Amino acid sequence: MPDESDDRRHVSRRNLFKQVGIAGAAAALSGAPVVEPAAAQTPAAPPRREALETLTAAEGDTLEAIVARLIPSDANGPGAAEARAAHYIDRALAGPLRASRTAYADGLAALDAYARANKGAPFAKLSASDQDAVLTDLEKNVATGFTPNAAAFFNLLRTHTIQGTFCDPYYGGNANFVGWDLIGYPGIRLAVSADDQRMAVKPKPVRESAYDNVTFTIKGGGHGHQP
Repeated sequence: MPDESDDRRHVSRRNLFKQVGIAGAAAALSGAPVVEPAAAQTPAAPPRREALETLTAAEGDTLEAIVARLIPSDANGPGAAEARAAHYIDRALAGPLRASRTAYADGLAALDAYARANKGAPFAKLSASDQDAVLTDLEKNVATGFTPNAAAFFNLLRTHTIQGTFCDPYYGGNANFVGWDLIGYPGIRLAVSADDQRMAVKPKPVRESAYDNVTFTIKGGGHGHQP
């Protein structure tokens, strides 16, 4: 019978991958091979912290801690923190996600208040197990103090963390293509050879933003890459 620690694992990367289709990456996952842990894998470098564009410093610290637990770094490779998912969210809140800015301000404050009341410290200062417990309470909608409710904020966080981890790097996430590497997504393909169609050999990854591809640049007006 699963114990409490097993129950809390449904906020882990393993279960988030089941939700990636919602974020538009189902095609990438459908034929992706399972990534086996590398025996002598080089440890991931600590994620680079950057100047915030939208969030306050306190909000940024909380969000960084959240994404690191939603898709954590493990033996299979870097996670959402290394992918700069929080940077993607912070940047998008000044643009396409601006309608969610108030939800983030209220939700992050409520999450920190709930963490203090139930675990004795702000979320970013808690142990990983306590952070997982708080996020599980949000997912199960038992955490209090959220508008409209805790589950709605958890789903918002999960959706945007997935986007920031697996998006085209142009949008500020998926730094160094760690998200694509994690799910085995080979990158953009302008043509598919007969060998590729047979799927007998794993395709060589193309680690290039669509916005850096010469075809897009010529036809699309030369947007360029803006990390």
